[in-house]
Amino acid sequence: MSIIEKAVNALSKGGGNTGADAVRGDLAGRDRSSSSTVERASGEAGSVSRTPDGESRHSAPADHGGYERTSSVSSNYVKLNFEDLRDIGILTPSVPRSAIAEEYRTIKRPLLMNIAGDDAVPPIKHGNLIMVTSALEGDGKTFTSISLAISIAMEQDKTVLFVDADTAKAEAGRILGIPSDTPGLIDVLEDNDIALSDVILHTNIEKLRILPAGDLHTHANELLASDRMRQLMIEMSERHPDRVIVFDSPPLLLTTEASVLASFMGQIVFVVSADMTPQHAVTQAIEHIGEDKMVGMVLNRARRRSNPYYYTYGEVYGYGRDRQYEYDLHGESG
Repeated sequence: MSIIEKAVNALSKGGGNTGADAVRGDLAGRDRSSSSTVERASGEAGSVSRTPDGESRHSAPADHGGYERTSSVSSNYVKLNFEDLRDIGILTPSVPRSAIAEEYRTIKRPLLMNIAGDDAVPPIKHGNLIMVTSALEGDGKTFTSISLAISIAMEQDKTVLFVDADTAKAEAGRILGIPSDTPGLIDVLEDNDIALSDVILHTNIEKLRILPAGDLHTHANELLASDRMRQLMIEMSERHPDRVIVFDSPPLLLTTEASVLASFMGQIVFVVSADMTPQHAVTQAIEHIGEDKMVGMVLNRARRRSNPYYYTYGEVYGYGRDRQYEYDLHGESG
């Protein structure tokens, strides 16, 4: 049985963990009795809607109250509101020593190793194209993709392009405070006169750029499967060797766009919500991913173990269905 199959099977055994017990560590300075960072974030996230004046508003649950997102967008620049992002559990560079920052250091490390390669294992082809996806809605893939992008942007030698590729919902853009009418990916695919550089947004995180979803289009699937998209992927991957491109993708079982995007990727981070995502949905979704892809599984909202030296996540990496290895992830993801 493959490592990924074992991880999928573990989802049905309860306890919210993958059963991978090899990795232990000291959670110094961390409140082990509280709910996980990402569990809290997911519970507080609520929904993001557009107000009549065009501003994004985060609709938080009762007891927290709503607040208006204050990210500012001008020309090709967006100033991210770190306080807003931190309030809903997303990693920000303003608190580099937080628990969630440590967790994403662990998530990103094997991804970056796959990009660089070493003497024993060559780098993965287009390994700097990383898609974050899930089987269904609500598993935490958008929170995971944003935090992962910010975490990689905090590296000394990497720049990051975050792509809101869930073009139907553009949830990442709403969370980041980017107006829905901001040109982006779909506009580049639809109009050959629009260059990628025309729509990329710089941010107040020095090494982070954002490519918004762009115009909502009825033929988004055809555009994402087009030769123009393939050329764009090659350009993204090869033009800047130090750049990592993180895609927030639609759920694999809800749209055909996700499968199309997966065909371009070098690595895929697959987010599963513990005790929530059905095992059959995970198995079915993985079948939508090509055999040649490096797939990492992140178990989200896992319950804490009674032993404080165990971390609350499991992550499994497999190269296709043949070459596989297992890795335990320390922490939570959203």
